[in-house]
Amino acid sequence: MAIAQSSSELSPAWRVPLYWMSSGAFAIGTEGFMIAAILPQIAGDVGVTVGSAGLLVSAFTLTYAVTSPLLTTLTWRLDRRRLLTACMLVFAAGNVMAAMAGSFLELLVARLVMAMAAGLFVPNANALAGALAPSEKRGQALAIVTGGLSAAVALGVPAGAFIGAHLGWRVTFVAVSILAVIAATGLAIGLPKDAGGTPKAMTLRERAKPLRDASVTFGLFATFLWAAGTYSAYTYVSPLLLKTAGLGHDQVSPVLFLWGVSACIGLAIGGRAADRFGGGWVVAMSLPTLMLALLFFSAIAEWAAGPHLVVALSLVAVWGFSAWAFFPAQQSHLIGAGGVGNAPITLSLNASFQYAGFALGAFLGGVTVDKISVTALGLTGALCVLLAILFDQVGKRAAIRAT
Repeated sequence: MAIAQSSSELSPAWRVPLYWMSSGAFAIGTEGFMIAAILPQIAGDVGVTVGSAGLLVSAFTLTYAVTSPLLTTLTWRLDRRRLLTACMLVFAAGNVMAAMAGSFLELLVARLVMAMAAGLFVPNANALAGALAPSEKRGQALAIVTGGLSAAVALGVPAGAFIGAHLGWRVTFVAVSILAVIAATGLAIGLPKDAGGTPKAMTLRERAKPLRDASVTFGLFATFLWAAGTYSAYTYVSPLLLKTAGLGHDQVSPVLFLWGVSACIGLAIGGRAADRFGGGWVVAMSLPTLMLALLFFSAIAEWAAGPHLVVALSLVAVWGFSAWAFFPAQQSHLIGAGGVGNAPITLSLNASFQYAGFALGAFLGGVTVDKISVTALGLTGALCVLLAILFDQVGKRAAIRAT
């Protein structure tokens, strides 16, 4: 995920298809992140615990992580315009299925459908963005497409939480399906018929090549544990804020907006700081900050007398900022570790490890809520981030030994 950079150097002819792909990323990001805010309503409606409802998150993220490289490889030679349009239509259908679900199992199946469509859309949209733009402008093109995910964190997620609180959780899925249909229509009309040409197929063996580098492997596990730590608390942010800040379900939306804005600022500053000081330095600064923010959430929930709104909101801002300042810096760090020539493969693997971490985080968060207490969510997340710090340090030492 990255903040869209200035695209003034790109001509309108280039920008139009890129923005349509960005709109698809916005729909995917909105659905993927907003569900954390509506889990309690879903759980109550379909008759499961909040912890069990968290399986909707872990199932989505794990399916995304596993199927994304597989489906991308299998569909590598298909027409890009038709493939991306089909992905959006399937994603829209999955959201309609979720809105009409009469049981938890039906809702789970709908999210699996969405995950496969999303996991196929995002890497192919990024690849096509690089193919459509001149080589010297690929960074701008990629930033425009992935900027849709950033916009979803800041705008789509709190909007989805607001709709869910006032109109019901099913309406949020209807709204996302409309966004996906709009994106599909734009892709079908706005993408060139020969978009991307016929790219060379890439085998799974070729995709796994960077894993032979110990520094890259340890870095990927750092990403995995960062994602687990962040998402273990984020998945259950509604009950967490209820305990620490005294907020109700209908008051979560503005707090998520704060989290999203802080995340976007973190993305922007983290990326620029990585260019100036090096990705490894930013990673070394952001992970301990994230760990402390999550740890303090558990501390005030467990030991402070009553809810503390100002403190909780401050921690939300630090949490969002530090969590996503890590992301562009980690990408830069991994590119340096694995080599520029292997960057597409390395970043594809990084995305898979990221979503696998999201799946583990949702699972760990559910276990924490059901078996221990919502107040322990911060501690669970902090422990995962501590492990991420250790893996990051081991990876950096492996890189030093290799030189």
